[in-house]
Amino acid sequence: MTAALPGPAFSVQDIPFSTYGSWFDISPVVAEKTYAEDLHLVSHQNGMHAVLRLFPVDPVTGNRAETRVEATPGLLSWTAERGRVDLAYESPDTVRLRGSGLGIGVFAAARVLTPFSGTYFFREPAGDAYVFTSYETGRRYRVTVLSGTVTDTFGGQALGGADRGLTVAAGPDAEDLWEIAVEELDTARPPYAPTATFGKIVEAGRNAFADFVDTVAPWRSSATPAAELAAYVLWSATVRPAGLVTRPAVLMSKHWMDKVWSWDHCFNALALAPGRPELAWDQYHLPFDHQDETGALPDSVTHSEVLHNFVKPPIHGWAFGHLRRRLPKPPGRAELAETYDRLERWTDFWLTARRAPGAALPHYQHGNDSGWDNATTFDPERVVVTADLAAFLVLQLRELADLAGLLDRPDDASRWTRAAEATQAAMLDQLWTGDRFVARGVDSGDTWHSSSLLDLMPVVLGEHLPEEISGVLAARIEAHLTPYGLATELPSSPHYLSDGYWRGPIWAPATVLVEDGLRRAGHHRPADEISARFRTLCETHGFAENFDALTGSGLRDRAYTWTAASYLLLAEAHARRCGS
Repeated sequence: MTAALPGPAFSVQDIPFSTYGSWFDISPVVAEKTYAEDLHLVSHQNGMHAVLRLFPVDPVTGNRAETRVEATPGLLSWTAERGRVDLAYESPDTVRLRGSGLGIGVFAAARVLTPFSGTYFFREPAGDAYVFTSYETGRRYRVTVLSGTVTDTFGGQALGGADRGLTVAAGPDAEDLWEIAVEELDTARPPYAPTATFGKIVEAGRNAFADFVDTVAPWRSSATPAAELAAYVLWSATVRPAGLVTRPAVLMSKHWMDKVWSWDHCFNALALAPGRPELAWDQYHLPFDHQDETGALPDSVTHSEVLHNFVKPPIHGWAFGHLRRRLPKPPGRAELAETYDRLERWTDFWLTARRAPGAALPHYQHGNDSGWDNATTFDPERVVVTADLAAFLVLQLRELADLAGLLDRPDDASRWTRAAEATQAAMLDQLWTGDRFVARGVDSGDTWHSSSLLDLMPVVLGEHLPEEISGVLAARIEAHLTPYGLATELPSSPHYLSDGYWRGPIWAPATVLVEDGLRRAGHHRPADEISARFRTLCETHGFAENFDALTGSGLRDRAYTWTAASYLLLAEAHARRCGS
């Protein structure tokens, strides 16, 4: 096989360097909004924890060397005039580092060791290696020197406060090389033995990514210049099953948003479906693996934690309808039956646990349940009936009817269709005023409207909405469209905040849902414009968690997979429409 090209260059300040399947990355981002001077090995087992500090060493002075960092899929490098250090993943749990002209320091990120926190360091006699054990991750990090010399060690077997680590360098000649392996492991394993040369490891990493992007974005061209980087964000954020993560999982990020939230996963599944159908199927079903006895999905899932204090909106019927049409092979009867059962239980949760006695419509109990945590819709009250929730539920009921038909359950199909029609009728009767949708407090009975884009989300009903209503919504949506995309709060609103989470910034999921609803309702011009502006935003400003609606600047976590997935979805659809 011909070696793949290096792939897109990226800044590790924005996107962590990692590989498919790994639970750790190499990055200066060591906590939420916290950037270290040096790159760190950051593990996402038991949470996000910076474990090891990695820094190039000037062999003459023994001090930290000033370098520039360059990254492409498969290879991370520190470079300076006098030498370089390279790092590549040999496997999801092992990195190899090699250098010439510069040495390397590998130190515990935490200087203080207590009985409950920090990192212990010692030389392992059995394997002639050096081991760091981390209380936070519950894992060990073993350093094996393959060539070169350990020039210094610090803090071996030390307790309390101390520098802990080692430095490695090569001989005096410029062409002399040193090389080490760093493994993340549980308790013990046989002494490390290399499986390939460093060059072959780099080549294998590049080829693995090239294969991924060729399957996920075969349609890419110069008209979709961010497609490869979007694919890298997804590829590098994927972890293998471990802990409470039951399947291969695309985390939202290998920065601090290192979880799978129960609506984010839908967008990743859709982007992956044509090229990586098995991975897409796993993304869709992972939260359902933790469905509780009421049918509720968890708020989020990660390595050592499943949260049930909130839920997320029922977009899963909408998502599964798209997913089964995007998969290269239609799901089999057993797969449909399993999904039908899970989707039925999730729907029953909203129809029972989230409907007040005698109520026709379900309610949220907090903005977090909607996914739009602090949207202004929730300012007057938090326990509210909203039109977006009703609309999502209508689509889910319609998808259940379709699935029941495919499974030869005509009575169920009729029952779900009646429920969808009744829910939509109640939404229009109770929440549509003639020119807008309102929210209603469950306790007070009061109604109100806001300047949030959330109030316009019933446009997701697309072809199911009366034309006069979808037309009004389309016009109101255009008022939210800035040069960069859909602001989640009208910029003219007194409540607009440039970095206000759901009170202004542009978000990928809202963009995809609105664009899809408009297109299905026949409003192609605004749908085209929304798609174009969001694609340009990502091509210019990357794949941040959200974006300043008036400047386009990326905000919060800068390597967010549902943003990358949404770009891929919109870019692919645009390429198909253009015939490329």
